[in-house]
Amino acid sequence: MFENLSDRLERSFKILKGEGKITEINVAETLKEVRRALLDADVNYKTAKEFTETVKQKALGQNVLTAVKPQQLMVKIVHDELATLMGGTATDINIKGNPAVILMSGLQGSGKTTFSGKLANMLKTKRGKNPLLVAGDVYRPAAIEQLKILGEQIGVSVYSEEENKNPVKIAQNALQYARQHGKDLVIIDTAGRLAIDEAMMNEISAIKKAVDPEEILFVVDAMTGQDAVNTAKEFNDRLNFDGVVLTKLDGDTRGGAALSIRSVVDKPIKFVGTGEKLDAVDVFHPERMADRILGMGDIVSLVEKAQEQYDEEEARKLQKKIAKNQFDFNDFIGQIQQIKKMGNLKDLASMIPGVGKQIKDLDIDDDAFKGIEAIIRSMTPSERTNPEILNGSRRSRIAAGSGTSVSEVNKLLKQFDEMRKMMRAMSGGGKAMMRNMKRR
Repeated sequence: MFENLSDRLERSFKILKGEGKITEINVAETLKEVRRALLDADVNYKTAKEFTETVKQKALGQNVLTAVKPQQLMVKIVHDELATLMGGTATDINIKGNPAVILMSGLQGSGKTTFSGKLANMLKTKRGKNPLLVAGDVYRPAAIEQLKILGEQIGVSVYSEEENKNPVKIAQNALQYARQHGKDLVIIDTAGRLAIDEAMMNEISAIKKAVDPEEILFVVDAMTGQDAVNTAKEFNDRLNFDGVVLTKLDGDTRGGAALSIRSVVDKPIKFVGTGEKLDAVDVFHPERMADRILGMGDIVSLVEKAQEQYDEEEARKLQKKIAKNQFDFNDFIGQIQQIKKMGNLKDLASMIPGVGKQIKDLDIDDDAFKGIEAIIRSMTPSERTNPEILNGSRRSRIAAGSGTSVSEVNKLLKQFDEMRKMMRAMSGGGKAMMRNMKRR
């Protein structure tokens, strides 16, 4: 995501490297490259032009402090303007009604149905909502079945009327059903088309009028670039939607839609889809996205993802085991499962400042832990708890059972032993520091 744009922007800032101050000449040369980078990322031409002009005015009006190099100052200005371009701050979704109604809109293939399931799952697990998914796409044969499968996976009810071909009536009936069954949130998945047409627009406008939604979200495939922005404008002219959802941001996207859509339709990006899994959806934070575009990482989002999987009581128990040197393979495989729940490994690594650029050409497989898990699962319960008993014959049996080699088993055991020593030393160091502080 945004890798090419990040590289191009980094090269443009190098023009200022070694310069003693910002001048109209060197800033013009830098911004020419910045504009080219934005256009290459499929950013709207008018947006790119206005962006670089704003940056130029701010850069020339700045006094460069002796402690700050011109290159660093330019990065800071571009960062702030990128965040402003994408909306400045995160915008929350309106779910205050009872039931609150969210109407999904967008073209066919944009990921509306999948995102409806993801949103229901997010609002159920993180906001404590009791949602109802509504199958309002009466044209695509698999749409109703797809929504039912998603609903079953996340434990959310799905309302459908298989024989009814009137989506307006279905939406009205679903709202009545939600009130009768104590649902406080209704998410209506609507039909899309391969291109915008009058019948489609009339239909979704009629649904909007019939159910008076608190929130209308426009779902768009980020990989369609500038076309996504043009489609958003046409939908907004008819629906006056409340926010945008960008799906497939984990794919080979140049980023033009994310950077242009706010300035063109003046509506915030509220969510981004970042993968296939049903929990692969994030609130859109413009300032954090600007960090990632400029290679600064996104440590805040990484910490938030970790906190979602963090159990305070379990952490205390684990801390005690580490201090007593009782951390075993059961604990180790449990930690691996926690990391895997946080999402795509390469995306997680790219959130660490300075790491994204280093790993951009590496293929980090999500099954990177597969061999380790296979080895651990081939151990007996007593072997997992007491790795010290793993002699030569046991290691040979584990290697055969896990489809690995004895050398791979030996390597894991050595790394595990070193990790356990390091963890214990860190735990001891922390306690010593606390004792010293108390003495003072």
